[in-house]
Amino acid sequence: MTTPLFDIPAPPLVPIEGAARGYPVRRIFCVGRNYAAHAAEMGNEVDREAPFYFTKSAHALCLSGATIPYPPGTEDCHHEMEFVVALGAPAFRVSEAGAMAAVWGYGCGIDLTRRDLQGQAKDKRRPWDLGKDFENAAIIGALTPRAAFGEIGDQAIRLAVDGREAQAARLSDMVWSVPEIIAHLSRFYHLGAGDLIYTGTPAGVGPVGPGNVLEGEIDGLAPLRVTIGAGA
Repeated sequence: MTTPLFDIPAPPLVPIEGAARGYPVRRIFCVGRNYAAHAAEMGNEVDREAPFYFTKSAHALCLSGATIPYPPGTEDCHHEMEFVVALGAPAFRVSEAGAMAAVWGYGCGIDLTRRDLQGQAKDKRRPWDLGKDFENAAIIGALTPRAAFGEIGDQAIRLAVDGREAQAARLSDMVWSVPEIIAHLSRFYHLGAGDLIYTGTPAGVGPVGPGNVLEGEIDGLAPLRVTIGAGA
């Protein structure tokens, strides 16, 4: 019988509102440029032919309430507040009409981005991995089951830095809806339980620094809070 050469830490379980059990994370998918105003502030246009994605390792996960070190290798780390979809059932080549059957629940999330490294990668037409996938780059609050949250509509999404509002929009502002995203992404992956989808960020992204406190809220969901500490 083959045994592991060494042990590696498992990603943390994401807390569930009102439950003792946690949600185990398998993969993290992120949707790019899903709010037109954010795409514009970054000097881009929305691709309305199809959504596009990048990924983060499950080990990039960071739970609300943490104090995290300022990320290494960057001088321009940005916050990006997001609505997170947590899947709880298989979805492969599903239709938009059937896509929501795979959804388990929702949460508040922050996609931390090493903007300078992402910009360098864009300039050289290279992948965004160094800019997007690093320790504590996928912050998430406690999850709320789909039934308890209700239908996705014009719920407010907002983020404050040190008590000052930085990002504010409505979920109805998303270019690609959750059913559209799941249906499209399921053409390329066998999606399933444990998969998180960060659905994009509104306008107002900006830099964070040591000492900053980030507080994110979405109507109907548990808020999240994280503090940026000194550099790693």
